[in-house]
Amino acid sequence: MVGNVPVGGDAPISVQSMTNTETCDVAATVEQISRIAEAGGDIVRVSVPSMEAAEAFKDIRAQVSVPLVADIHFDHRIALKVAEYGVDCLRINPGNIGKEAKVKEVIASCRDKGIPIRIGVNAGSLGKELLRKYPEPTAEALVESALRNAEILDRHNYADFKVSVKASDVFMAVDAYRLLATQIEQPLHLGITEAGGLRGGTVKSAVGLGALLMEGIGDTIRISLAADPVEEIKVGFEILKSLKLRTNGINFIACPSCSRQNFDVIGTMNVLESRLEDVRTPMDVAVIGCIVNGPGEAREADVGLTGASPSNLIYINGEPDHKISNQDFVDHLEQTIRQRAQELEAERAEMDAKTIARSRS
Repeated sequence: MVGNVPVGGDAPISVQSMTNTETCDVAATVEQISRIAEAGGDIVRVSVPSMEAAEAFKDIRAQVSVPLVADIHFDHRIALKVAEYGVDCLRINPGNIGKEAKVKEVIASCRDKGIPIRIGVNAGSLGKELLRKYPEPTAEALVESALRNAEILDRHNYADFKVSVKASDVFMAVDAYRLLATQIEQPLHLGITEAGGLRGGTVKSAVGLGALLMEGIGDTIRISLAADPVEEIKVGFEILKSLKLRTNGINFIACPSCSRQNFDVIGTMNVLESRLEDVRTPMDVAVIGCIVNGPGEAREADVGLTGASPSNLIYINGEPDHKISNQDFVDHLEQTIRQRAQELEAERAEMDAKTIARSRS
């Protein structure tokens, strides 16, 4: 459990991000955490490189409710301080904390307060001993580093940890996670580290994490982008939605458009995606520019728009509902989607109430 978020087992795959503000700037960090949470982020990681940052973390913790992970290296005193201040998880490498007595002190605090640990291994920061054994970072080197750190926790009978073995190279990361999955029972935190900018990083992350998730490997994910952390959450959920592993808002089905289109599909999608980011109801919306594939896609969606001449056709819950012209139809479509989202929420609430009533009877 990372705060109130279960990680591993049959729990939903959680999506997390990391702040890129200066942690000592409490207001900026709180604002960014709030935006990440509003986008659907389950967990947020905060770098805590100093005791001053630890004091700032105390104020940050008091102002946000989303579970927080503190990212800490080298100084075990910082780990002890944020544990005192209510951190939900520690991201450390026991091997770089220092002497065994220091590690033991951190573990004792975590055990007392119910704080899990993430062992985070990166290809760019392997220890000197491993780099002497392996001429360059490899999947095997990543896994060996992870297992060495896990062994330290095992010696102290502390099993409440998860592990990541990240690399910027997709093949190396995928191979490392596949190998590690055969070695331990603890949850795996997936990520392609330093994946790049918004477009390139999204593609690399989708390829690497998608391959692992399709094999049933992975319990929580972070998309590492040189971009606004909110984008990491959006991309993470899009990956999970495409694999039908999580739902968070609207799943758009939209054609790339061609000369058959009867309205501006690309412009319509740009507006809808921007306006409907606040909708968290899981639902399918099809936006197809012509009548070739439009009716088929619309029949499978909660709301569908098919381009036709002289008027476009809107489907509701798979059935043709009404026609609309191109003039101001985006506003109308947005209202239709929001109305259907409200109806779906009411339907789900009613089903939940009936389920509870049956269980009590």
